[in-house]
Amino acid sequence: MKRTLGACYYPEHWPEEIWAEDAARMAAAGLTWIRIGEFSWSKLEPTPGELHWDWLDRAIETLGAQGLKVVLGTPTATPPRWMAERHPDMFAVDEQGRARGFGSRRHYCFSHKGYLGESRRITRLMAERYGDNPHVAAWQTDNEYGCHDTVISYSDAAKAAFRDWLREAFDGDIGALNTAWGNVFWSMEYRSFDEIGLPNLTVTEPNPAHVLAFKRFSSDQVVAFNRAQAEIIREFSNAPVSHNYMGRVTEFDHFKVGKDLEIATWDSYPLGFLEDRVGATVEEQRRYARQGDPDFQALHHDLYRAVGRGRWWVMEQQPGPVNWAPYNPSPLPGMVRLWTWEAFAHGAEAVCYFRWRQAPFAQEQMHAGLLRPDSKDAPAIAEARQVAQELRDAPEVQPAQATVAILFDYDADWAWSTQPHGAGLSYFQLILDHYKALRRAGQTIDILPPDTREFTGYKLILAPGLMHMPQDLKIALAESGAEILYGPRSGARDGHFSIPTGPLPPALPGLDVTVSRVESLRPDMPVALKDGGAAHRYLEELEGRAEVVLETEAGAPVALREGRQTYCGGWLDAAGLDRLIAVLAEAAGLALRSMPEGVRTRRTATEEFWFNHRAEPVQTEVGLLPAAGVLRRPL
Repeated sequence: MKRTLGACYYPEHWPEEIWAEDAARMAAAGLTWIRIGEFSWSKLEPTPGELHWDWLDRAIETLGAQGLKVVLGTPTATPPRWMAERHPDMFAVDEQGRARGFGSRRHYCFSHKGYLGESRRITRLMAERYGDNPHVAAWQTDNEYGCHDTVISYSDAAKAAFRDWLREAFDGDIGALNTAWGNVFWSMEYRSFDEIGLPNLTVTEPNPAHVLAFKRFSSDQVVAFNRAQAEIIREFSNAPVSHNYMGRVTEFDHFKVGKDLEIATWDSYPLGFLEDRVGATVEEQRRYARQGDPDFQALHHDLYRAVGRGRWWVMEQQPGPVNWAPYNPSPLPGMVRLWTWEAFAHGAEAVCYFRWRQAPFAQEQMHAGLLRPDSKDAPAIAEARQVAQELRDAPEVQPAQATVAILFDYDADWAWSTQPHGAGLSYFQLILDHYKALRRAGQTIDILPPDTREFTGYKLILAPGLMHMPQDLKIALAESGAEILYGPRSGARDGHFSIPTGPLPPALPGLDVTVSRVESLRPDMPVALKDGGAAHRYLEELEGRAEVVLETEAGAPVALREGRQTYCGGWLDAAGLDRLIAVLAEAAGLALRSMPEGVRTRRTATEEFWFNHRAEPVQTEVGLLPAAGVLRRPL
């Protein structure tokens, strides 16, 4: 697989007389892919039915004339102002019942049938015109589903669609829904599906089963919206179809969206994410302010490789300061190159920088690009050119299955957010903490979707926090031959968010462990483990005859192991997780490496990569890594 570079370009933002120069400079910089069109609806259709394709025709031809390949985005993330007049009820409604208006982007409700029809119409028109264009080599549906909290909508359209979704899910049996949801509690029984409202504006918290069902429905609406566009594009084009996901956006099931696409892409903003999505301490934010968290991007690389079933890109790579985080520093020199090579090490086919030229107007004018607004080089383009030169001599990517895997389930994230049981607790953070521990131990990791049942080749599989676990998954893990780690809260709920009562959770085959009681912990009250580390945030009281692997200083079991299965009832801190991973790795026959702070490694079938995320050089077992340095070694 060949590794390539690209950029995001907005010809509609710039005078047409500079397009040819831009295209020539892109090609000279070593770029291959140029994404365009995803925000251009008002330029394409300034008034209803008045289509202006000529400018886009010329833009595509200008890029193609330089040998550049176009990723053409459908423009449905930014419906024009006249659309709001045609469909005044198309806007999403927030939890407080307020409609979200026009003036930025993503201003639509996924459940609005009228807007879905408009999206199909513009997608069909675009696909008919450019489906066989030789320069359009890939497609992108919409842009960043879920960004700005836009999956969940409490609109009338969503309410009607939710009722229909529930009718189908329960085969029209309202009694079955009442039983599954436990609606006898607080006299919440419904007589018909038409009585069911949305789980907002209740006096106190709504029924968690109701909330979880609404989250599942909302995800399915995104899946259906995306599928409608992908199916239309395929009628007219053989080019692969993609969507650009975001970091730590979990409100819809990316695996289900990905099944309708050929390529998964995501938008990587290491410095912006550090401030508002990583969960880093203040000290960590200072230490990595110009580099980004050493593991957050890598986790998403592995996640989207799974979503794309092996085919994935970075569609937007941060090239300089962004405009939207609480603080927006410049990257350390060398970091743009490091981020690019890190993506390639995890199997990316392409890394595209956002954006080609910094915009001089509107909401993103403080967002850096490869060029300044005056068209002079910005600092990042030199690093992009360096990577392009290095790629000319680099071997093609040879992917390889890892020996360590983590199961990731969006439904589990919805369950945790529905009932976190403690301030700030989230499934995603639990997964990130375990991923970090594996990376500190020098491991290469695969992320697996929750419908995986074949685990051949894996020696260690982590399944923390999977609140609902189908029986066939439990059996497949127990019989996999790998070391398995569960908990906390693994298997704690059935499919409709009730606690299993016979036997008590986690009810894992071949593992004699019962959770007798749970508590969430104050941030200032961790529970120390015997011989080092602590449980913090969340702790379960465990019973059972399985072997004690970790225990508190008071002698209470925290992790119990039987055969090749281990259940950990505590959310462990870094020291505790490092101890647990060491025990499991030894049992699995894995070789651990003690990685220096901020240094990470990744293996493919033919190469080993080392990355230094620190602002100073660091000595490693493979030699001295410079600050923001990358080392590639053939295997």
